[in-house]
Amino acid sequence: MYEKVSANLNFVEREKKIEAFWRENKIFEKSIEDRRDCKNYTFYDGPPTANGKPHIGHVLTRVIKDMIPRYRTMKGYKVDRKAGWDTHGLPVELEVEKKLGLDGKEQIEQYGIAPFIAECKESVWKYKGMWEKFSGTVGFWADMEHPYVTYENDYIESEWWALKQIYDKGLLYKGFQIVPYCPRCGTPLATHEVAQGYKTVKERSAVVRFKAKGEDAYFLAWTTTPWTLPSNVELTVNPDEFYCKVKAADGYTYYMAKALLDTVLGRLAKDGAPAYEILESMTGKELEYREYEPLFACTGEFVAKTGKKAHFLTCANYVTMTDGTGIVHTAPAFGADDLKTGRRYDLPFVQFVDGKGDMTENTPYAGKFVKEADPLILHDLKEEGLLFDAPNFEHEYPFCWRCDTPLIY
Repeated sequence: MYEKVSANLNFVEREKKIEAFWRENKIFEKSIEDRRDCKNYTFYDGPPTANGKPHIGHVLTRVIKDMIPRYRTMKGYKVDRKAGWDTHGLPVELEVEKKLGLDGKEQIEQYGIAPFIAECKESVWKYKGMWEKFSGTVGFWADMEHPYVTYENDYIESEWWALKQIYDKGLLYKGFQIVPYCPRCGTPLATHEVAQGYKTVKERSAVVRFKAKGEDAYFLAWTTTPWTLPSNVELTVNPDEFYCKVKAADGYTYYMAKALLDTVLGRLAKDGAPAYEILESMTGKELEYREYEPLFACTGEFVAKTGKKAHFLTCANYVTMTDGTGIVHTAPAFGADDLKTGRRYDLPFVQFVDGKGDMTENTPYAGKFVKEADPLILHDLKEEGLLFDAPNFEHEYPFCWRCDTPLIY
């Protein structure tokens, strides 16, 4: 017979009684034991990190994930609901760095890898009890007495085993990928992490003169990252857009996009005289493979050792006419589009930045963080007569949400 539910129920108290009933009568364990001969349904929970406190977002994800095993259990499956703990990763390392007063990988290595790992293994369980109580409070069922722990050897070996199976099937390959990277933490960031750290910044961009080979003319190219210029191996144009060779009022002869002539060169007009005179017109496709001289001697020397051809114009449809000069400075080591174009033209891979975000010894800016190298590079290009302009450029730039360091790609 149906019993009418009272409208005066204390729901919090009622939940506590149900939780106690489940615990005292081992209802969760019975839900598995009663189906020991049934078909298995596997559901591994994406494990939390126990060195951070649970929050309202975890309530949502745990409740949603709890529905699936409950539903499958009601459908007659045996669902082994094994809990897990994620004991790897930066959240644990950063917590221990703060505790020990360390800053970055070098200081961790000086402190000692083994003792640092020991500290991490201790730190990772800081809020384990809170997590277990929280899970029970929201009615999340899982076997927490026999969890999988990601730092244990059996788990690590299972990961290596799975990778070996994938490798044996020919599904693994080695190659380069452009990623948003934090030089302070020494790690790439996921897209959702990058989205957490954008700031509006004002930096100097660079409109650079690249000397055309065999003629007294320059390709005028724009970049918002001057620190990538020592790694330049190509300039990219849009094959379907129109370009011009012009004699400018500053005495130089330039190649650039026709659509941007007035925007870039218009300020050169003086005393009623035109800012430029068009000498020749062509499509971007007609500029393909035109050669130019490297900006830096170190780049030319590095490229020569690779035995590959570099420093010529390439074509790609991602080049737009909305800003810049219509000619894009391209360094395959520092951009997804750059890398794609570099592979298509079999260009050498020039990487003049180390894992700490410092310029390497191959360059005149050795040891300088990339952002510190920007003004030095602009100064040197100006001294060489290769800097057309260095306008301020306000844009959204990603910073590491953990340590507030500017990311590099």
